[in-house]
Amino acid sequence: MKVKYDAEADILIFVLLDQPPANAIAEPGGIIVSYSDTNEPVSIEFLNASKRQLFNPAEMNLTIST
Repeated sequence: MKVKYDAEADILIFVLLDQPPANAIAEPGGIIVSYSDTNEPVSIEFLNASKRQLFNPAEMNLTIST
């Protein structure tokens, strides 16, 4: 899995598979899930990530808790 942050768009992206997305579904709360042509999740995007305190670009740190 890869984690990317687009500072200009303020989007935090979790790339689950290295496949091109075939479609995407916008979920409530500013979350977009993209799927492959075989309906496997490819990526999850969190819009307004820094405003939602999911990511602080000034610190450039990402903490994932399980």
